[in-house]
Amino acid sequence: MNDQAPSKTFPVESVRSRFPALSKVANPPIYLDNPAGTLVPQQVIDAVSTAMACASSNLGGFFAGSRRADAIWLKAHRAVADLLGAASEREIVIGQNMTTLTLQLSRSIGRRFRPGDEIILTRMEHEGNVSPWLLMARDLGLEVKWLPFNRDSWRIEPEDLRPLLSDRTRLLALNYASNMTGSINDVAALTAIAKQAGALVYVDAVQLVPHRLPEVHALGCDFLACSSYKFFGPHLGMVWGRESLLAELEPYKCRCASDALPERFETGTPQTELLAGLAATVDYLEWLGEATGHHGTRREKLLGAYRSFEAYEDVLSRRLIEGLLLLPHVTVRGITDAASLAHRVPTISFTHAHVSTHVIAKALAEQDICAWSGHNYALEPARLLGLDEDEGVVRLGVAHYNTIEEIDRTLAAIAKIVGQDAAMLA
Repeated sequence: MNDQAPSKTFPVESVRSRFPALSKVANPPIYLDNPAGTLVPQQVIDAVSTAMACASSNLGGFFAGSRRADAIWLKAHRAVADLLGAASEREIVIGQNMTTLTLQLSRSIGRRFRPGDEIILTRMEHEGNVSPWLLMARDLGLEVKWLPFNRDSWRIEPEDLRPLLSDRTRLLALNYASNMTGSINDVAALTAIAKQAGALVYVDAVQLVPHRLPEVHALGCDFLACSSYKFFGPHLGMVWGRESLLAELEPYKCRCASDALPERFETGTPQTELLAGLAATVDYLEWLGEATGHHGTRREKLLGAYRSFEAYEDVLSRRLIEGLLLLPHVTVRGITDAASLAHRVPTISFTHAHVSTHVIAKALAEQDICAWSGHNYALEPARLLGLDEDEGVVRLGVAHYNTIEEIDRTLAAIAKIVGQDAAMLA
C-alpha cells in the first residue's frame, strides 16, 4: 500500500475542532457517510439558533425582526453566488432540496417544449435528476434518450453523446459527479456539444460541490443544482440559473408573490434560520481558505480552501481505494487507476462477491463506522452495472475532516468483516 501521509500543512485538527460531532463527543464515530450528508461546524449551528431567536419573522416588514430576516435572505443568496461563481444573487434559487427544486423548475422549463421533442438523460444520474424529467416527458409527450457512461473510463464520453443529438433535442440532464462511482464528467465539453444542437443543459453538481468548486458561467450550462447539507451546511437545495433564462421562464407561484428574480421561483415563506446557516457555511469555507494561507477576494479564499482540502482528501481516498483493492473478492465500482483519480471525487463504492452490502454496512455500524448500502437513489448506475438494486453497493465517502487513522481503522474493519463472513459462507 502507498505510504504517502496526508499533507502536514492541512489543519485537520483545527478543522475537526470546529465540528461538535467530532470535538465534543468522546470517541466519535467515523463519519464516512458524507455523500449522503455531511457534518456541520458550530458556527452554522449558532447561526441557525440565533436566526430562530431573532429573525423568525416573514420578509418585507417595517419592523426590526423582519429587516433582520431580509438581511439573512440576501446574505445567503450572495454567499451561494460567491461559492458557485455566479454573476449575482439574482441567479440563485434556494429551496427545500435539489430534487424539489428540479421538479418545480421542470414545470417551467417544460413549457418551452412540444410533443415529439427529445430530452437526453444519462445512466450516471441520481434519481433527483431523472424522475423530474421522466415525469415532464410523460406529461408533454417527449421522447427520452439514454446516454450511458463508459465502463472503461467510468465517465460520460463526448463520442457517446453526439449520436443521440438531433434537431429535436431540447434538454440534456447531466451529472457532474456520480453519487455511486464518484466519477467527474467533463461538463464544459459535454455542454458545448449539447449547445451545438441548441439544447438546454441542467447539471446536478450535488456530489461535486463538497469537493470541487464549479465556475458556473465558464461551464456554459444553463442550470446547476447542489445541496448545502452535502457541503457542511443545513438541509437546503439551490439552483443556479442563467439570469436571462430565469427571466424568460414562467414561474409556478402564487399570484400575489413577487415576480422579481430569484423570488419568483422561491415558493412560500423562506426557511430564514436555514438561510442563516447556509451563509455561515460559506463563512466557514472562507475561514478555511484563510487558515490554509489563501487571501484576496472571497471567491479566491473559497477556491484556496477547496484546493487545500482536495489535496488532503486525495491522500485519504487513495489509501482507501488501495486498501480495498487488496481485499479478495472486493470490486471497487469506479475509477481505481492512480493516474486517473483526478477524475473522481472521494465517493468510493464497492461490492463483495459473497457478502451482502447490507451485512457489511451493518457490521461497520456496530463498530461506529458510518456507511451506506443499497442503490442510494442511483438506480440507473446500478442497473448499468448489473447490480441487484436492493443490494447496490457499500458506499464510503471522505470529507476533509476525516483522518488517515480513520481510513486505516475502516479498512481493518472491512477486512475482518468480509473475512469472517466469507469463511462462514464457504
